[in-house]
Parts: sequence; structure tokens; C-alpha cells
Amino acid sequence: MDVGNGHGLGLVESLNARVYGNGSETLVLSHGFGVDQTVWHFILPYLACYFKVVIFDMVFSPNVKPSLYDPKRYSDFDSYAEDLVNLLDQLKVNKTIYLGHSMSAMIGCIAATERPDLFTHLILLGGSPRYLNDVGYTGGFERSDIESILNEMNHNFSNWVTNFSPKAVGVYDTNAVKEFKSSLERMKPGIALEVAKTVFLSDLRYVLKQVKNIPCTIIQSEKDIVVPKSVAFYMQEMLGSKNNTTVEI
Repeated sequence: MDVGNGHGLGLVESLNARVYGNGSETLVLSHGFGVDQTVWHFILPYLACYFKVVIFDMVFSPNVKPSLYDPKRYSDFDSYAEDLVNLLDQLKVNKTIYLGHSMSAMIGCIAATERPDLFTHLILLGGSPRYLNDVGYTGGFERSDIESILNEMNHNFSNWVTNFSPKAVGVYDTNAVKEFKSSLERMKPGIALEVAKTVFLSDLRYVLKQVKNIPCTIIQSEKDIVVPKSVAFYMQEMLGSKNNTTVEI
């Protein structure tokens, strides 16, 4: 399915896809929850010196027409992965290096299981296959924690944004916090809540073993309040291409 169907636009236009640089290798940058493609603005000029860089907005981004976000369709990660595959096909690129941040890490993994020809390397930045704790698995949250987050988002979105922003950034950088807070505030509360439900209640551990023959690099921040460091090593162990997987903390 193409998110642009019925709206007179293809994915390239609908998701504001842009291509910078003219390197021989293509690097795809896919942002996470709460931000948009501008999150890459500091590193984009440098990357464009060496790669052909593809950036775009996820369908929940405030830069995308709200009518294109269908909460039923995007209630799981498969539709996001389908959008990614279709976007790359429309741009006529393959054999890409893919960098997915946060939820985009697992979106890239799903897409790679469907179309391995599109990817030569997956860089998984702050990703997690499951945020809820389970028997023998530490995802970082109990169900009551998630319910509390979703409840605050639903009843007082502005207050949640104010409280969550500095914690999510994880470093004492007022400019970074301000930038992330501003990005969150631009999201429609209803859309933000639906995306948060999809992210926090997902269990994509089964996908990891299906990622085969594609080298992976897992990058995890030491001060990530959402994803424990143990998740990075769990992903390394479970990925089907674990012999070609490295972890950077």
C-alpha cells in the first residue's frame, strides 16, 4: 500500500523525501518517534560529502498531512516497513546503508527481511524489539509504567512533553532539549498517542532472527532512559546475522 494513494501524491512527495550528495553509496537516515527529518541537520552536511543521503519524514511527522496517518493501518510496524520499501523503490535506490533511530531500527529490520536486496548494512541506533519486561528479558518498563505514560499523554499532553523531553535527551544540553521539546509539541496529540501505543506495546523479538546475511551495527547510548544497555546485547545475540553484528555503547 502506498501512503499517497487517494491523495494524488506518491511516497516521495507525501513523506517529503530529499536526496543530498552524490556519493557512490546510498545512506538512508530514518528518524524516530517525536522528531522529523530535521533531526539530522547537524551531521547531514558531512555525510553528504561521502554518500548519497536519503532523508524523509515518517508518516506521523507534523510535516506530513495528518490525513495520511491511518491509526488502524499504522497500529503495527509492518506498514511503516512497507512505506520504507516503497519509498526506496520509488527513489530507485538499492543496496543502501540504513541508519534507523529508535522505532526506525526495527522498521529497518522488518524491511530487510522482506527486501534484503535493498540493504547492505543496518545501523540500529537506540532501537528495541520490545519495551515491556518479560520473563528472562529486560525491556525497561513494566506494563503499569507504560499505562502511566499513555494516560498522561492522553490527559495532559503538554505536561507530558515538558517532563519527557529532558529525560529523553539524556544530557544536560538546553538547546538539544529545547529542539526535541519543540518537535514533540508540533505533533498532534492524538497521533502521538497512537504511535506511542504502537511502539511501547510492540513485541518484535521474533523479527531479529529473520535478519540474515546483512551486517548490523548496534549503537546504544549509556544514558538512554527508554532502552537499557542490555537490550543492545540481546539484539546482538538474537539477530540472524549475529556473526556480522557489532555493538557500540
